Amino acid sequence: MSHSLSRTLFVGGAAAALIATGAPAQAAAITVPPDKIVIELATVNGSGCREGTAAIAVSPDNTAFTVTYSEYLAQVGAGAPPTAFRKNCQLNLRVHVPNGFTYAIVQADYRGFASLQRGAWGQERANYYFQGMSQTAQRTHQFNGPVDDNWQSTDKTEYADLVWAPCGEQRNFNINTELRVGAGTSGPQALNFMAMDSTDASVNTLYHLAWQTCPAHKP
Repeated sequence: MSHSLSRTLFVGGAAAALIATGAPAQAAAITVPPDKIVIELATVNGSGCREGTAAIAVSPDNTAFTVTYSEYLAQVGAGAPPTAFRKNCQLNLRVHVPNGFTYAIVQADYRGFASLQRGAWGQERANYYFQGMSQTAQRTHQFNGPVDDNWQSTDKTEYADLVWAPCGEQRNFNINTELRVGAGTSGPQALNFMAMDSTDASVNTLYHLAWQTCPAHKP
């Protein structure tokens, strides 16, 4: 299902993200845009983020943005619907940057809560891509029971390996995530689940942004 959202985010100062392409001017120097950056959450798709259950906010120091979910839950076992073992979400972001700048995501931190019996397992997966470009390799983090606690995983890309957003073009940025739970040897009566949500506002997904200047236009 697809839901158009009208939230507009403002990102200013230094920042960070995991993907992008192009040939920015000074690979070694990081330059922050002097103006605020506008990020629009264009659409949200997926069984883990129906309308009204995903929210985005900019960190106070403007170095990242966070995504908080309220119903992103994969579960298997007693009482769980047959299709609930896998949940996914695709965020489509429209990022408006000042002329002369480009960006990439250098790190993404995922958080949530898991209750996995001995023998059960859970997975968090994510990949990223710009509209019209190839998706990045999917990154998978495995959690094996017994677990009954908060979980966290991090995707990080070295600066030299970043793929920068094309300079001078408007291409939406897509973030795909997935949660999957398997009963394994825990037995059909055991309820196992993994959530990417929390009633605690400090538990969320955090995306760090990096900025760079584009090559000067030659007449």
